[in-house]
Parts: sequence; C-alpha cells; structure tokens
Amino acid sequence: MNRSSGFLRRAWTRTFRDRREAGRVLAQELASYRDTAQLVVFGLARGGVPVGWEVASALHAPLDVFLVRKLGVPHWSELAMGALSSGGGVVINDNVVSSLHISDEQLQAVIDREKAELIRREQAYRGGRPLTDPRGKTVILVDDGIATGASMLAAVRAVRAAGAESIVVAVPVGPPSACQQLAREADDVVCATMPPGFEAVGQAYVDFHQVTDDEVRELLATPTDTSGPKD
Repeated sequence: MNRSSGFLRRAWTRTFRDRREAGRVLAQELASYRDTAQLVVFGLARGGVPVGWEVASALHAPLDVFLVRKLGVPHWSELAMGALSSGGGVVINDNVVSSLHISDEQLQAVIDREKAELIRREQAYRGGRPLTDPRGKTVILVDDGIATGASMLAAVRAVRAAGAESIVVAVPVGPPSACQQLAREADDVVCATMPPGFEAVGQAYVDFHQVTDDEVRELLATPTDTSGPKD
C-alpha cells in the first residue's frame, strides 16, 4: 500500500444526517487525494452516488456510477452467493454454492437475470455512455456503507481487472471485519466510523431513504467542482 489504511484510525461511533453529510465527512478523511493526477470517483449505485458526489466535489475529481448486482441464492434471494459488477466482473462465493448444492445451470440463470438488470440500469443512468475507463487511474470506490463487503469486493476486483493503478475503498460506516477483508485487496480503505455494535448501514443515518434513479441521474449531471451546489 502507498498509504496507511484509514480504517485502522477510525473506531468511534457517529450518526450522519444523510448521505450528503456522510460524503462531506468522508471527503475530509480523503483529503490527501485532492488534486491527484488521474483520479476518478466511482459511486456504487444507488446509495453510494450521493456520498460519492460530495467526495468527488471535494477532491476535484470526476464522478461516475458503478453498478454491482447481488447474485441471490435461488428461492432465498436475500442470501448472496456472489455479485456481478460494471465491466462484467463476477465474484462467486464458492462456499455458499457448494454447501447449498447450487448447480451450474442455476447459477448461470441468476447471472443472466442480474446481468440484464445491470445493463438496464447502466442505460438508465448513463444513456449509453460507457463507464469511465479506470486504466492507469487512482479509483476511489464509494458506497454509503458496507455490511458483508461482498458488493464492494466485487467492485474492487472488477476495477483491478480493468487496469486501475490504485484502488481506494471509502465508506462512511462499516464493521471492522469487512474493512479488514477489503484491505487485503484494495490499496487503501477509509471508513469514517465503525460502530462496535454494528448491525446495519442504516443505523448510522437519520435519513436513509432509498435513492431513486432520478436522483442518480441528477447527481451524475451535476459537475463535481467547487462551484457545484451543496445542500
């Protein structure tokens, strides 16, 4: 790693008013990346985009949306057996697949279904514009928080495979165990708060409404510079 992992310094508990405030707090922890050459911020859809907008604005970096779709176990969709991400990246939890005796056909059916939804959302958010090329860049992957870390892990591996020079995982809240797992694959991990009794991402927010597609499109259309609107 070129920089020490931020999660090692962050252990207190705090509550954010909303995702935009969380993004501003997170941006302070990422200040050393401001004006870094070849820097891009990817906000994981949908909740990571408002957080990512604030980070990108503070760091004077472009923002793009990055999509990750959970691959739910057949007839038990809440349990993830993997994830699919922008750029075609796939992460499979082999332990879940083998322990539940999920066949190759069942797995492929879920991948195909989620790929169709990922493509639909890519079109809805970007209107046909391709994902910003991460090759040779420092990529900051931002979400509104992590629980298991599976979605963020899929994003890290996909961006790494696409040729990113350096990958930073940045979230307002998450458990130490997930941050430590991500630190083994990312170049830096910054987590603004790690509640000792972590139960869910939403516990760190007063307003944790579901972000809409329209909100994502509006943020992507708003320039991430110092003249951009702040709430």
